[in-house]
Amino acid sequence: MQQKAVLIAILAALSAPAFADDAPASSFSANVGVVSDYIMRGISQSQHNPALQGGIDYAHASGVYVGTWASTVNWVNRSDYVYQKDNKVEIDLYAGYRSTLGDFSYDLGVVRYYYPGDFNKAPSNKTQNTVTANTTEAYVSVGWNILTLKYNRAISPNFVGWGDTTPATRSRGSDYIDLTATYPLNETINLIGHIGHQNVKNNSYANYNDWKIGITKDTGYGVVGLAYTDTNARYKDGLVNNADYDSAYNWTRKNVAEGVFTLSYLKTF
Repeated sequence: MQQKAVLIAILAALSAPAFADDAPASSFSANVGVVSDYIMRGISQSQHNPALQGGIDYAHASGVYVGTWASTVNWVNRSDYVYQKDNKVEIDLYAGYRSTLGDFSYDLGVVRYYYPGDFNKAPSNKTQNTVTANTTEAYVSVGWNILTLKYNRAISPNFVGWGDTTPATRSRGSDYIDLTATYPLNETINLIGHIGHQNVKNNSYANYNDWKIGITKDTGYGVVGLAYTDTNARYKDGLVNNADYDSAYNWTRKNVAEGVFTLSYLKTF
């Protein structure tokens, strides 16, 4: 399952749930943040508007963790999205296990992306059940030195609303793979580089690559960041028969996949 101004830093690797990687054994942590644009996998989830974000995590000494994270969004509330309307928030619920093996760290778990809002009945020309943006993914990541490789795979019937409900049209099995490098310049400043690829099952025109470069600074009062993200999702054949907006990621005539600078601020408690 989903922007263009200047945002604030990379919220511990960018506007995504903060999993409290450095949390002490058996501890609770919380985080709050604000971003100039909520970017997830290179796509603006807020249609280039600012977003408020926050989460709560519990990490057990065994390596098991659970948590929830939320952000204001705007992508589901778009004119061409027929199934789910009036959505203004994304709520993520996740659980997993992380540990180390020699010089490597690893993390595996499940995350549920939930987009509350009003649901419409399927269009009159369809007999299938309603498809919503709500999505469940399983993930696994491996870290070494400054590098982290992560793989996500949709295990719910559909991925953020793409596709329909028949085996030939559902988007279960959509996946995302990304490689992130976090290079510390000193104790408070990190450089971050990222590349990723999103595959949308049975919707090949929605496949794309994304990349990011950014910097974060721990001020002592929170982490601020500046990042530039971009994708190659523009100019692909899509859902709109207008040359100016012919893309799977032009929503209400806003290209949410274009390159943008974002600013962020994240405070962890």
